Amino acid sequence: MFLNKKSGEPMNLKKILFVICFLAFGMSKAQFLTREDSLNAGITPSLKSVIFSGYGEAKYAYDVAQKTAKINLTRNVLFVGYKFSNKITFFSELEVEDAKLDGGGGEIAMEQCVLKFDLNRNQYLLAGLFLPRIGLMNENHLPITFHGNDRPKVEKWVIPSTWRELGIGFYGSSQRMPGLNYSIALVNGLDGKSLTGGTGIRDGRFEGRDASATNLACTGSLLYFSGAWRIQFSGYIGGTIGMSPSEAKLLNLQGGTFGTPAALGEGNLSYRKNGFSFKGLAAYGAIPDAKKLNHVYQQDVSSSFYGYYVEGAYDLLEKTKYKADLKQFNLFLRYEGLNLVGNLPSNAQISNQYMQQYLISGFTYLPTRGVVVKLDWNHVVTGGMGLDTFVKGSNASNSGIQADDYLQLGIAYSF
Repeated sequence: MFLNKKSGEPMNLKKILFVICFLAFGMSKAQFLTREDSLNAGITPSLKSVIFSGYGEAKYAYDVAQKTAKINLTRNVLFVGYKFSNKITFFSELEVEDAKLDGGGGEIAMEQCVLKFDLNRNQYLLAGLFLPRIGLMNENHLPITFHGNDRPKVEKWVIPSTWRELGIGFYGSSQRMPGLNYSIALVNGLDGKSLTGGTGIRDGRFEGRDASATNLACTGSLLYFSGAWRIQFSGYIGGTIGMSPSEAKLLNLQGGTFGTPAALGEGNLSYRKNGFSFKGLAAYGAIPDAKKLNHVYQQDVSSSFYGYYVEGAYDLLEKTKYKADLKQFNLFLRYEGLNLVGNLPSNAQISNQYMQQYLISGFTYLPTRGVVVKLDWNHVVTGGMGLDTFVKGSNASNSGIQADDYLQLGIAYSF
């Protein structure tokens, strides 16, 4: 039995679990434990039914070629959760982008609004507006958990993080094979008339607002943890036409649940041990009937698009006295390649600016839990793919290929 040293009374079991979980997360430094995490794990002290949390980030960016700079409050997100019982909890996140919403931009949106029903210790249901498990960033996008001031471009344009839709999801972990996790979800489909060239499926998301439920989508994932390794495969397939089958037929489109489909698949792996970390991801998307959509909506949709990235980092404080204080000073390097016009139909015309490569390097400094300072240098090449094109991009006389450099300094927080 665990006793309180001051009073001699038994300690609350949930508090013990919270301390154990906190130490495990802190020692591995693989995931930051927020109040939202504790609520999700069911280790929130019973007297605290309402949980408040949040995160945000701001950055300064200098364009070397143009000799101009911008500074922006990228986002601020407020989380409110409520524990109805030991089996049912509520999660919500309200996001404000670019400081305010007006005619010049910005966004105020619900990032999640979902009920979680624990079926048993290994399985649970989600119902409402939630983020499917796809890619590395969609579920785990706190700014203190990724390197660089910007989220990976591949997980913005190929995998449109943060991607949320309305529906129901089933999540679980295997008892027979420890370390194996799985998920499957049924959500609303995409808006075919909003799909545009050069953005993959990003512009077709409903994100919980007046979404069509005539066409639906299915997502699924397999996630495996083994020692220092994390390996995942996930996919999505769904319809893009919300009108009736008869109306769709008049436009030479296929209506119904999965009519005029869009699909996306990805695989990723990551490794973290002794201060070293590595991650890699590849994703491929397809809209087989892009030519038909272009004929109706004239949006220059591409029938395929893909992207990939690899990243390595090392924590300089790993073997110092500061490790016990959860301080980190990571040096990192990431390469990304995107082709958002992979297979262009004959009735679409898109500039090759949507073929992009990025080389990003810098440092990520965490002086304490929940606060991070970031500095990164971005070398960006547009107009082609492959190492040969990337090298030529530094040659200003090479027609059709453009290169630019950006220096970025930012701060972020999570609590």
